[in-house]
Amino acid sequence: MSKNLVIVIGGPTASGKSQLALDMALMLNGVVINADASQVYQSIPIISAAPSAEDVQKAPHRLYGYLADDEGGNVVSWLEDAATEIRGALAKGQTPIVVGGSGLYLDNLINGSTPIPEVDPAVRQEALEIVNNEGVLSLYARLQSLDPQGAAMVNPTDTTRVRRAFEIFKTTGLSVAQWFKRPLLKKLPETHFQTIRLLPEKAVLDYRCDLRFDLMTAAGALEEVGRLLERGVSAALPVMKAKGVPELAAFLRGESSFQTATENAKLHTRQYAKRQLTWFRNKFAADRTLADCYVGQADFINDVKKQYNMLQKFV
Repeated sequence: MSKNLVIVIGGPTASGKSQLALDMALMLNGVVINADASQVYQSIPIISAAPSAEDVQKAPHRLYGYLADDEGGNVVSWLEDAATEIRGALAKGQTPIVVGGSGLYLDNLINGSTPIPEVDPAVRQEALEIVNNEGVLSLYARLQSLDPQGAAMVNPTDTTRVRRAFEIFKTTGLSVAQWFKRPLLKKLPETHFQTIRLLPEKAVLDYRCDLRFDLMTAAGALEEVGRLLERGVSAALPVMKAKGVPELAAFLRGESSFQTATENAKLHTRQYAKRQLTWFRNKFAADRTLADCYVGQADFINDVKKQYNMLQKFV
């Protein structure tokens, strides 16, 4: 067993990534490690399509549902957690299998990330309170006055990126623009990656996105979002921006019909999947590509296993 070989599976939502990761884990004594920015939250397992309890019993799954609603998960904290899980799996002779559709997470894991220090929790709280009490545009105005270079790099209405740029400057005294000019650092420099991507036809993916949302609502997604609203979770937090949450929340607040909410959620999910397809096609260098959704193709998974066994001899 290689001490530093990690499998990475990427692709758009509803493409069968999770099933492929599970099948690989069962075949290679693997540990499935989440790289999806929504599946990290413990309160939305249905609408984020987190692995079922049955799947979790079949093979170890890590970094799923481990953050609370009020935690602002980001690529920096995820990288730290993922590195811990990967090293832990390798130390036990298990195969780490990182899977998700968050391209930024996978890119930073494989290619390295900007060496920005951890943000001061007090600054993070300050940014959140400004957004909650005054709105994101007010925070953006503060960012412009403090760090015009950083402000120029973000959309004024993109809450996550405005907060991040504000937090970085307030914590470090340097613009996010200055940090991004520094050389990338790899969190796991000793590690080699076997990369796999799923690139199905858009029409197939659209159908699967729509079907999956219907299954989610039948399984209790609406009630899941209702509990978020009952707890008064801030709309500025990432958990409230997971695909389908804003649309169902609008219905529950009486701002739209259920049909409109469903149609909007499906549309936004399809649009997101299309952007993911484009990113993985153009920016994710893969050792193997499945030009389809994964639905248990034995030939493909056996080829991946053969390649994995071959790579073990050279890393």
